[in-house]
Parts: sequence; C-alpha cells; structure tokens
Amino acid sequence: MTDSTLVLRDIHQGIAPPWWPPAPGWWIAGALVLALGAAYAAWRNHERGKQRRVANLFDSAMEAANDLPEQVAAMSELLRRAGRRGNPLADKLQGEAWLAWLDAGDARQSFGLGAGRLLLDGGFRRDVDAGDVAALRALARARFIAWMVK
Repeated sequence: MTDSTLVLRDIHQGIAPPWWPPAPGWWIAGALVLALGAAYAAWRNHERGKQRRVANLFDSAMEAANDLPEQVAAMSELLRRAGRRGNPLADKLQGEAWLAWLDAGDARQSFGLGAGRLLLDGGFRRDVDAGDVAALRALARARFIAWMVK
C-alpha cells in the first residue's frame, strides 16, 4: 500500500514575525510606563517647588529681621507656627518642654543640648553671638522646612 513515488520534504519554519510594529500590548505597556514616569516627575517637581517656597518664607523672615535678637525671635515664631501643624498646642509649650518638642525624633538633641538652646532667651538678649545665631538658623531652617513640607 505504500506509494514509492511520494516525495517527502522536511518541515520548514515559518517566517518570524517582524519586531516592528510591536503588538498592541507593548504599546499599552510603553504608554503606561511613560505615564507613570511623567506622573512621578510632576509629583517630584511639585514637592521641590513646595520645599523651595517654604525655604523662601523662612529666608525672607530672616532678612526682614534687623538684628540678631530679632532673627532669633523670628525663628522661634516660625518654628511655633510650623509646630502647630503636628500638635495644635505646640506653640503654647515653654522652656525645656518646647525644646523637647523640637527635638522629637532627633537623637542628637540639637535643640535641647546644642545651638537650639538659644531659642529660650536669645530673642530677649541685647547681644547674641553671630556664630550661635548662624548655627541656630541652619538648625531651625531644616526643622521648619521638614515640618511645613509634611
């Protein structure tokens, strides 16, 4: 029953599909990645802008102060305003309790043991050391920005 005239040939692979244009699923995946990247970039830009505005608010308050004791008083006022965001009663704290509130979450205790102690009476002194005010300014600026950007 076999036919000896039957010619058999090897099986040949078909032509591979071209890489371009990609399948619709790849277009959707690419668009999703681009949309997520654009949304992340817009969010980061917004956060940087907010941080820049808060820093400008702090810096303009420091520039408006005429002398070093006024700068210390302005820093204290700004920190109290920012502290109300975390605790509505934070601006009512006095003395060591206020410094402890400022040091919350800071293992270095920069306000209670460091330059931040100037907040207790620096705004009421006639003479304040410029180096101490500069150290306090850097510390207060960082804390103010961190609290306001939350």
